[in-house]
Amino acid sequence: MSRFVTGRAAVRSLRRQLRIWGALLLASLGPALALSSCSTPALIASGGATVGVAVSQERGAAAALSDNTIAVEINQRWLSYDWHIFSGVSTAVSEGRVMLTGKVARDEDRDAAVKLVRQVPGVRDVYDDIIVTQDGGAIDFARDTWISTQLKTDLTFDDKVRAINYDIVTVDGTVYMLGIAQNQDEIDRIMRYARNVRYVRDVVTHIILKDDPSRHAEAQQ
Repeated sequence: MSRFVTGRAAVRSLRRQLRIWGALLLASLGPALALSSCSTPALIASGGATVGVAVSQERGAAAALSDNTIAVEINQRWLSYDWHIFSGVSTAVSEGRVMLTGKVARDEDRDAAVKLVRQVPGVRDVYDDIIVTQDGGAIDFARDTWISTQLKTDLTFDDKVRAINYDIVTVDGTVYMLGIAQNQDEIDRIMRYARNVRYVRDVVTHIILKDDPSRHAEAQQ
């Protein structure tokens, strides 16, 4: 039992360090990316999308840059407020719609995480999928990573799905998806893929259609 606890603590520590390094790197690159996005290939979206990739996305390069700015600001605020929130919660952003996933130990931490996100300029909506729990470990993390990777692979090799438009995160076997679909058939295909991946317990989607009137209405605010 002690070895399991020690191993779980090590995984948490490693994940925390990787997220801190990643956020600090994004924060340091943010201004440079904004200045260079029109002239050189640069990372402008979470997940390592290049300018060329961002242009291919339904949201476009300008929205991708804005979403990256929002994500960086969120991580900076979390890190300044409480590293437990920063290390336990992940964020995905699509046209100002923010999906929060991960785990925290207390209700107060979840409430604080959501409140800080709502204060960030450019945020239009927040999907709070944060779990309050003390559970978790190396086995859960490895399995969740495998699920996300498998689903992303399935979508990528389906020529009727534009996988580039989706963020996918798995927590405790529940798959969370954020993005923009070309049509209802694409959403249905994605849902079938997600439900058929081994170990998946549930699927939560925050996917809207590309012709959803709310996209244009929100952009005019």
